[in-house]
Amino acid sequence: MIECLLLLVAVLRAAVCDRSALVAENLLLRHQLAVLTRPTRQRPRLRARDKLLWVLARLARRDWRRHLVGVTPGTVIRWHRRAWRLFWRRRSRARMGRPRVSPEVRDLIARMARDNPGWGAERIRGELLELGIAVSTTSVQRYRRRGPARPPDQTWRTFLRNHRPSIWAVDLLTVQTLTFKTLYVLVFLSHARRELVHLNVTANPTAAWVWRQLIAATPWARTPRYLVRDRDAVYGRDFVRRACGLGIETLLTPVRAPRANAVAERLVGTLRRECLDT
Repeated sequence: MIECLLLLVAVLRAAVCDRSALVAENLLLRHQLAVLTRPTRQRPRLRARDKLLWVLARLARRDWRRHLVGVTPGTVIRWHRRAWRLFWRRRSRARMGRPRVSPEVRDLIARMARDNPGWGAERIRGELLELGIAVSTTSVQRYRRRGPARPPDQTWRTFLRNHRPSIWAVDLLTVQTLTFKTLYVLVFLSHARRELVHLNVTANPTAAWVWRQLIAATPWARTPRYLVRDRDAVYGRDFVRRACGLGIETLLTPVRAPRANAVAERLVGTLRRECLDT
């Protein structure tokens, strides 16, 4: 009985309401019905044009919430705000400020400064104005000391990949014992197959002890071409020179850059987690 009364009230309201409101209501309800009856095995998803329709309906109709069934009004408001963000993001893509100096003008400024060491920024700017090139003094000061472009060097990752069979890594880690003593573990690792080449433990690491471990790790001329290590002072000042005498080039990693020796650091982490429980 209640459903019949509600249906009767809806029919009477449709008979007395504005024709445009009735058309808008039918359009929005038919659109939601079309979305829900799309052939799909999953939950019907709203496309970009569906969201655009409801954003426009929110702008055109004050009673748009009354016709909304598939989603909540807050969702439509969120779509509208997202559209505004996309709009202003697209508008903000335009580059602001003065136009950038072309590469040809940069090279000309650097060449003029290199060929005429006594010229200042104002003199170079004046010469460029005579050639019909208008640049500021700040731009001249920025580009006058730049030399010719160097060819791009290979990255550290590319170097490790290209020379992997001939690279070893060495690292020193500390271990705290049950009696509150500190032991030092020195590991040598091959990059080729992640093979643990040599390992030794001591309570008092010295440069002489580290050198003996390198000799023990390279018997019968089994030496790598490159040895990656950090800048720890325990290796000693003459480690690089003595290793060069064995045909090993020592590669020092940057300060506070453990990723440069990531292979050894990963082994250290494995030893701490699996063997030392620290």
